[in-house]
Amino acid sequence: MTLFSRIVKGEIPSYKCAENDKYYAFLDINPITRGHTLVIPKREVDYFFDLTDEELAEIMLFAKDVAAAIKSVFPCKKVGMTVLGLEVNHAHIHLAPLKSEDDLDFWKEKLTLPAEEMQEIANKIFTAYTNI
Repeated sequence: MTLFSRIVKGEIPSYKCAENDKYYAFLDINPITRGHTLVIPKREVDYFFDLTDEELAEIMLFAKDVAAAIKSVFPCKKVGMTVLGLEVNHAHIHLAPLKSEDDLDFWKEKLTLPAEEMQEIANKIFTAYTNI
Protein backbone atom coordinates (compact mmCIF):
# COMPACT_ATOMS: atom_id res chain seq x y z
CA MET A 1 0.00 0.00 0.00
CA THR A 2 1.39 3.41 -0.98
CA LEU A 3 1.80 6.40 1.30
CA PHE A 4 -1.01 8.13 -0.60
CA SER A 5 -3.34 5.12 -0.22
CA ARG A 6 -2.73 5.28 3.53
CA ILE A 7 -3.63 8.99 3.44
CA VAL A 8 -6.89 8.20 1.61
CA LYS A 9 -7.73 5.54 4.22
CA GLY A 10 -7.07 8.04 7.03
CA GLU A 11 -4.12 6.06 8.42
CA ILE A 12 -1.85 9.08 7.85
CA PRO A 13 -3.19 12.59 8.48
CA SER A 14 -3.40 15.11 5.66
CA TYR A 15 -4.62 18.62 5.01
CA LYS A 16 -7.68 17.84 2.88
CA CYS A 17 -8.59 20.41 0.24
CA ALA A 18 -11.23 18.49 -1.75
CA GLU A 19 -12.69 15.02 -2.11
CA ASN A 20 -15.25 13.01 -4.01
CA ASP A 21 -15.88 9.28 -4.26
CA LYS A 22 -12.91 8.67 -6.63
CA TYR A 23 -10.37 11.48 -6.08
CA TYR A 24 -8.72 13.26 -3.19
CA ALA A 25 -6.81 16.55 -2.97
CA PHE A 26 -4.55 17.56 -0.10
CA LEU A 27 -1.73 19.99 0.61
CA ASP A 28 1.80 18.91 -0.19
CA ILE A 29 3.67 18.78 3.13
CA ASN A 30 6.80 20.10 1.38
CA PRO A 31 5.20 22.86 -0.70
CA ILE A 32 6.96 24.88 -3.38
CA THR A 33 4.34 27.64 -2.89
CA ARG A 34 1.57 28.31 -0.39
CA GLY A 35 -1.43 26.36 -1.69
CA HIS A 36 0.64 23.63 -3.41
CA THR A 37 -1.89 20.81 -3.60
CA LEU A 38 -1.70 17.17 -4.69
CA VAL A 39 -4.59 15.53 -6.55
CA ILE A 40 -4.72 11.73 -6.49
CA PRO A 41 -7.03 8.92 -7.51
CA LYS A 42 -8.26 6.94 -4.54
CA ARG A 43 -7.60 3.80 -6.56
CA GLU A 44 -3.94 2.87 -6.23
CA VAL A 45 -2.27 3.30 -9.62
CA ASP A 46 1.48 3.88 -9.97
CA TYR A 47 1.79 5.51 -13.40
CA PHE A 48 -0.48 8.41 -14.30
CA PHE A 49 -1.01 7.14 -17.84
CA ASP A 50 -2.09 3.72 -16.53
CA LEU A 51 -5.34 5.35 -15.43
CA THR A 52 -8.24 4.42 -17.68
CA ASP A 53 -9.40 6.98 -20.22
CA GLU A 54 -12.47 7.63 -18.08
CA GLU A 55 -10.32 8.13 -14.96
CA LEU A 56 -7.98 10.49 -16.81
CA ALA A 57 -10.91 12.63 -17.87
CA GLU A 58 -12.46 12.56 -14.39
CA ILE A 59 -9.26 13.39 -12.51
CA MET A 60 -8.60 16.33 -14.83
CA LEU A 61 -12.12 17.69 -14.25
CA PHE A 62 -11.66 17.22 -10.49
CA ALA A 63 -8.25 18.96 -10.68
CA LYS A 64 -9.82 21.79 -12.70
CA ASP A 65 -12.27 22.49 -9.85
CA VAL A 66 -9.49 22.25 -7.25
CA ALA A 67 -7.38 24.67 -9.33
CA ALA A 68 -10.31 27.11 -9.46
CA ALA A 69 -10.58 26.90 -5.67
CA ILE A 70 -6.84 27.48 -5.26
CA LYS A 71 -6.97 30.48 -7.62
CA SER A 72 -9.84 31.99 -5.65
CA VAL A 73 -7.86 31.72 -2.39
CA PHE A 74 -4.40 32.77 -3.63
CA PRO A 75 -3.94 35.83 -5.83
CA CYS A 76 -2.02 34.42 -8.78
CA LYS A 77 -1.82 34.63 -12.57
CA LYS A 78 -2.56 30.93 -13.04
CA VAL A 79 -2.48 27.62 -11.24
CA GLY A 80 0.30 25.48 -12.67
CA MET A 81 -0.01 21.73 -13.10
CA THR A 82 2.76 19.15 -13.13
CA VAL A 83 2.73 15.37 -13.27
CA LEU A 84 6.01 13.87 -12.07
CA GLY A 85 5.32 10.71 -10.13
CA LEU A 86 8.77 9.38 -9.31
CA GLU A 87 8.92 10.15 -5.60
CA VAL A 88 5.70 8.31 -4.65
CA ASN A 89 4.46 5.28 -6.56
CA HIS A 90 0.91 6.58 -6.76
CA ALA A 91 -0.37 8.67 -9.67
CA HIS A 92 -0.72 12.32 -8.71
CA ILE A 93 -0.95 15.86 -10.03
CA HIS A 94 0.79 18.85 -8.45
CA LEU A 95 -1.22 22.09 -8.53
CA ALA A 96 0.50 25.31 -7.45
CA PRO A 97 -0.52 28.97 -7.61
CA LEU A 98 1.81 30.86 -9.94
CA LYS A 99 2.89 34.45 -10.10
CA SER A 100 5.78 33.45 -12.40
CA GLU A 101 7.09 30.24 -13.95
CA ASP A 102 9.80 30.17 -11.28
CA ASP A 103 7.08 29.27 -8.78
CA LEU A 104 6.91 25.78 -10.32
CA ASP A 105 10.59 25.04 -9.67
CA PHE A 106 10.82 21.76 -7.73
CA TRP A 107 14.58 22.23 -7.22
CA LYS A 108 14.23 25.33 -5.06
CA GLU A 109 14.07 25.12 -1.28
CA LYS A 110 10.67 23.95 -0.09
CA LEU A 111 8.58 26.01 2.30
CA THR A 112 8.24 25.00 5.93
CA LEU A 113 4.87 26.15 7.20
CA PRO A 114 3.46 25.66 10.70
CA ALA A 115 0.64 23.14 11.06
CA GLU A 116 -1.84 25.90 11.90
CA GLU A 117 -1.09 27.72 8.65
CA MET A 118 -1.31 24.49 6.64
CA GLN A 119 -4.72 23.75 8.18
CA GLU A 120 -5.90 27.31 7.51
CA ILE A 121 -4.84 27.04 3.84
CA ALA A 122 -6.52 23.64 3.46
CA ASN A 123 -9.72 24.96 5.05
CA LYS A 124 -9.81 27.94 2.69
CA ILE A 125 -9.30 25.77 -0.40
CA PHE A 126 -11.87 23.23 0.85
CA THR A 127 -14.45 25.97 1.44
CA ALA A 128 -13.78 27.48 -2.00
CA TYR A 129 -14.02 24.01 -3.60
CA THR A 130 -17.36 23.25 -1.95
CA ASN A 131 -18.72 26.54 -3.28
CA ILE A 132 -17.85 25.78 -6.92
